Amino acid sequence: MKVLLVSANRERTPYPVFPLGLAYLASPLAAAGHQLAMLDLCFTTDPEAAVAEILAGFPADVMVISIRNIDNVTFPLTRSYLSGIRNIIDPCRGRVPVIIGGSGFSLMPVEILTALDADYGVAGEGEEVLPRLLECIGNGVSPAHLPGVVCRGESEFIAPRLLERIGAPDRSLFAVERYHREGGMANVQSKRGCPFSCCYCTYPLIEGNRVRLRPIDDIIAELRELVEKYGVSYIYFVDDIFNYPPDFAERLCSAIIDVRLRLNWSAFINPAFMTPSLLEVMQKAGCDAMEFGTDSGSPVMLKNLGKSFTVDAIRGSSRLCRESGMDFAHYLLFGGPGENRDTVLESFTLMDELCPTAVIAMTGIRIYPGTAIYRQALADGVISPGTPMLEPVFYISPSIRDSLCAIITALAAERKNWIAPGLEINVSDAMLEAMRHFTVRGPLWKLMRGVGRTHLHPM
Repeated sequence: MKVLLVSANRERTPYPVFPLGLAYLASPLAAAGHQLAMLDLCFTTDPEAAVAEILAGFPADVMVISIRNIDNVTFPLTRSYLSGIRNIIDPCRGRVPVIIGGSGFSLMPVEILTALDADYGVAGEGEEVLPRLLECIGNGVSPAHLPGVVCRGESEFIAPRLLERIGAPDRSLFAVERYHREGGMANVQSKRGCPFSCCYCTYPLIEGNRVRLRPIDDIIAELRELVEKYGVSYIYFVDDIFNYPPDFAERLCSAIIDVRLRLNWSAFINPAFMTPSLLEVMQKAGCDAMEFGTDSGSPVMLKNLGKSFTVDAIRGSSRLCRESGMDFAHYLLFGGPGENRDTVLESFTLMDELCPTAVIAMTGIRIYPGTAIYRQALADGVISPGTPMLEPVFYISPSIRDSLCAIITALAAERKNWIAPGLEINVSDAMLEAMRHFTVRGPLWKLMRGVGRTHLHPM
């Protein structure tokens, strides 16, 4: 069959993100004998015209649309993407079968398929089931028996199955060089699955709670291809947590050192699993920045958010970064269950003490069905069982709901190294667009080093 792969993501804030999910699908689809074409809408000014143009030259038998996110997960300046995706599906309806998938779709598969009025959807990992779905379509057979496949008009489906072995992505159809040039990095996944229980997190829902490691030799081969074939010099590891399991992270770093690739990289880090020895091998392997999923500086809020570490772990990992000269950022989430003015001030006080390169502060927590925060929101009356969740709905602790944005705005604006998306503190779409004209490799928050860290006395 002729299969048109479409990456629906058009969000470029804070940078354009390479469509890694579709790259993982390309290999099994090609191996099944399908002829592939790729349309990436990220750099397109007129998505509807782009779809019409490619279909005119590539008469596809089926169109596969990947949805990375359904909104920008940012409060109060929210952006929903679903209407834009529907605009590219509408002209194709009845002309070519439309299949939807991706991490965004997998959050609410039945609801999204209904809202977009597509033919089929694939929830969860699609590498194994998508070729089987295409076979069913080609033979005129119902695919309802396939795990993870959602059919139009059906409210139930068989739960998706997790892959036992994660293959390698095929980037040959994609503009790798442009993403590296305009986004400052390429993305690599070394594992899937998350065993932790953060109350808002969707990783366990999408990838399962069992960690599945990719073979290190496969990861090294992928890194080598990125460097030697595509000229990539910076990598971001998109794992939910890079340094867990710690022994795997250390072995991967040692393998990167052994092959001597000219490469720098960064990753998302859990403060509880950072040791001097792991930090040392990470730096030797090219790591020059870390992003900590800290969420709060309040012990009470760490517990309420379901975090797996303590304030002491945050202090210890930050100290290691400072002493080694490593750039590091803390991501904070304000407004969770039990948040009040005192817990907010605890977070600001801790960040003043730690002096990170940057603090990225988000207000409100996007609520998704199946998460603990969803159940808490029901209990607190933030939502009801009938509340539609496709459009962005955020949890903000009732005790601070009316004042949270004003508190964060006032305190963050005093601090040079704080970034508050949604509140436009030290960041805006125009600012990020201007930054892309400079040659920046890695996370843009590293530029905060140039303006200096905050030197306020702790509150």
